[in-house]
This record gives sequence, C-alpha cells and structure tokens, in this order.
Amino acid sequence: MGQKINPLGFRLGTTQSHHSVWFAQPKSYSENLQEDKKIRDCIQNYVQKNMKISSGSEGIARIKIQKEIDLIGVIIYMGDPTLLIESRPLAIEELQRNLQKELVQNKLHSANRKLNIAIKRVAKPYGQPNLLAEFIALQLKNRVSFRKAMKKAIELTEQAGTKGIQVQIAGRIDGKEIARVEWIREGRVPLQTIRAKIDYCSYTVRTIYGALGIKIWIFADEE
Repeated sequence: MGQKINPLGFRLGTTQSHHSVWFAQPKSYSENLQEDKKIRDCIQNYVQKNMKISSGSEGIARIKIQKEIDLIGVIIYMGDPTLLIESRPLAIEELQRNLQKELVQNKLHSANRKLNIAIKRVAKPYGQPNLLAEFIALQLKNRVSFRKAMKKAIELTEQAGTKGIQVQIAGRIDGKEIARVEWIREGRVPLQTIRAKIDYCSYTVRTIYGALGIKIWIFADEE
C-alpha cells in the first residue's frame, strides 16, 4: 500500500491537511483547480527568476491557498525569504500585482476579488522534502556523484531532527545509456502506518543527460 499511493493523500484527515482550502460548486470546481495551479506556477517562476538559489535551502517548501468569497489568501513557506526580500524589497507587492494580472488575463480571477500574499520562514529547511530535493537537483546539475549527493542530503536531514528518510533517483543516472532506479534509506520510514507523519515530494530535474526524477520520503514523528 505504501508504495502504490501518494503518502500525503493517504494520510489526509489524520496527520496531513490540504494545501488548498476552499469550497466550490461542481460547475466551478475545474476553474478553481486551474486557478490554484496558475497561482503556484506563477509564484515558482517568479522566485526562480528573481532569486539565486545556491544551496537549495532558500527555495519554496510549500504554498498554501485559502479562498473566501471576496479574498484569496496565499502563504508561501520558504527556507530563507530574506534573500528574496533583500534583492527585491517590493517583492511581495510586485508578485501580488503580477499574479492578479495573470489571473485576470486568463479569466480565472475577478478584478473585484482581493489577493493577499504572505511569506513565512520554515524553521528547519532541510526537514522539508521539497527543499531537500532542490539541494539534490543542484548537486546533480553540477555533475556531483548521485551517491555523494544522496548521502549528504541524509546528513542534512538528520541534523534537522527527523527519524527517517528515503531518497530515490530514477533516470539516466551519471549519463548511463540504460535508465535505472537508485535509492537509499536511513532510519525508519513506515509508509503503511497512517498515524506516521511522513512528508513526501516528487521533483524533476533536467540535466545534460536528460530528465531525472527525485522522490523523497521524510518520517518526522508518530502520533
């Protein structure tokens, strides 16, 4: 079971909550879903364009969206938001204007509907699978050995106080002609235990050899 289903969806209602919180009628559900995807893509593109990520811990850990009748609240959780704010002091206002303009142009957002964006810092960046995947992706792009990158990622995660981690990389690793899957695990990762707090991400990195898929499972605690 643990290998056949997304660990986050498997635990919804127990240890996990939705990253998007809103209610919509069946007719407008697809529009709200497209709006969520557009918001996330626009934020990711803006951060990648205006922020130089050097270690992977400065990026976006997750984006939470909460919708009301006349308001869309977006919270961006980042490892180190000061780098973005220092490089662009009016980053939040600029991002808010660009996002609202993009949504109105695509007819996914009413001009009378307010958009509020906030940025929060993550306490332990390397305890977040998305930031850890960005770290591994940077190492692979710099042609560092995949085994060295995975072992270093595990060391950083252990320093964050987690109880277990599993890292998997798939594709033409090290430029080999035949694609394969390599993985490493440290500690406990009980994927079939619903009460276990497991965070998960799937990340795609494009290298000179082609696209590689990175999957990370992090076991934080158990209720």
